[in-house]
Amino acid sequence: MTQKIHFHKMHGSGNDYIYVNTMKYNITNPEEKSKRWSKPHTGIGSDGLVLIGRSDKADFSMRIFNADGSEALMCGNATRCIGKYVYDQQLTAKTTITLDTLSGIKTIKLHLNNKEVNSITIDMGIPVIKERSVTVTVNKTVYEGVIVSMGNPHFIIIVDDITKIDLPTAGPLIENNPIFPDRTNVEFVEIKNKNHVRMRVWERGSGITMACGTGACATLAACAAKGKTERNATVEMDGGSLFLSWDHNNNIQMTGDAVTVFEGDICDQPDSGLQ
Repeated sequence: MTQKIHFHKMHGSGNDYIYVNTMKYNITNPEEKSKRWSKPHTGIGSDGLVLIGRSDKADFSMRIFNADGSEALMCGNATRCIGKYVYDQQLTAKTTITLDTLSGIKTIKLHLNNKEVNSITIDMGIPVIKERSVTVTVNKTVYEGVIVSMGNPHFIIIVDDITKIDLPTAGPLIENNPIFPDRTNVEFVEIKNKNHVRMRVWERGSGITMACGTGACATLAACAAKGKTERNATVEMDGGSLFLSWDHNNNIQMTGDAVTVFEGDICDQPDSGLQ
């Protein structure tokens, strides 16, 4: 029997996902649905699928599946969008919301303007710098980077000119390099000044995306640890910018937008299309 599922297409800094309320809809086989629904021509088109649900540990829970069907541990941009979603859909009246993720409980703070969500701050937790200098060779080019965990793995490479990076070629080869047994997200970073960097990302399981919240946080941690930036900086990405602050408790606070693009219904069957 065909089930019509209502979804919202949302993005944070251009990092776009399909959002479904699993408190209303039972989503089976989300790995397959994420692959099918994320396709740009035959599906909705997105970087993946985000499922919003109940939690006995927090106000809500999040599961996130990349466009290739793999399950992600965390996504800062998706977390901001969930904050806007649950407030706009009147699932909560709170402006400080807790979210249960595979990387732990995250705190979402909504900033309102005339009762509309204007921007959102997420406490992204403490970055873990695992290796300060690691080299990876791709097509005879040696890349030196920093390995940082934000609950998910990142490899941050500081370069002189980001426009000269062939991200479609280098990204997947670094992601799948044997040095990263669980694969990795890859960030190329150009330092603009002590409070501004330009970053491009190849996301594990999704490829090139317009933005990556955890990647931006990992980038700040790597750059600040190397003395390239201050602990407060703007990370500019293809889809927009995030303001980050690495506070005195060593937690990174991330502030940015969350935008609803459109909503609709999709049929929950293999040969379905948009309705």
